[in-house]
Amino acid sequence: MTPKRVNRPAIFQSIPGLVAGVSTRHGGLSETPFASLNLGIHTDDSPEIIEKNLALFCEDVGVSPSDLARSYQVHGDKIWVTGRPGYQSGFDAMVSVEPGVFAGVSIADCTPILLADPVTRVCAAIHAGWKGTVAGIVEKTAKRMIENRGSNPADMLAYIGPCISLVHFEVGDEVAAQFAAEFKTRVNNKWHVNLKEANAAQLRSVGIRQIEIDPACTVEDNADYFSHRKEKGVTGRMLALIGFQIA
Repeated sequence: MTPKRVNRPAIFQSIPGLVAGVSTRHGGLSETPFASLNLGIHTDDSPEIIEKNLALFCEDVGVSPSDLARSYQVHGDKIWVTGRPGYQSGFDAMVSVEPGVFAGVSIADCTPILLADPVTRVCAAIHAGWKGTVAGIVEKTAKRMIENRGSNPADMLAYIGPCISLVHFEVGDEVAAQFAAEFKTRVNNKWHVNLKEANAAQLRSVGIRQIEIDPACTVEDNADYFSHRKEKGVTGRMLALIGFQIA
């Protein structure tokens, strides 16, 4: 059985016209250390191979690469609200306000969060590492949908995807100090941070209750996902995307 290229969040399965998924590292053309489905544009992999990998992934998901809205991510809290596809720089959250435009973020340990409102048909893809989490990018993006696009938190659904887990995310004192007590713990005199729970708390803080948290860890499950930390910075990137198809 061939390993799959895409994981589809269960929470979105019943929403008509919604396309959502997170890529794995399987089923691509890249060679080691980017093996094999590397979708990271800013890695040292061959651009031609990355383009072919993206085409393979998009074919499996059911979208066209030309319909993606993505950005060069900077671990900040800027949000790109768009009704058109394209590639920007400096944004870590993409909000699609038009069917046919699919928001996407790259990850390889940081947390991907996908949001969907089946009523307004607005959705978002968010990249939240520890800096973005501390900056409240998930809460800010959800609020942008609620306050500017008319979303009701009761209607919104959220998926928190594969990222580095509490067990493997060891941080220094200066990073740990920026997280509330409930999102960190001491193990063998070292701080560990729970990015999934920290971001889930931001979703709950704005009233979103329909949340799926993927149990996968990019370090623990490195055979299926890229991990920047475990692979010492030389590895590929996954892509998390979401959008509504044109009716």
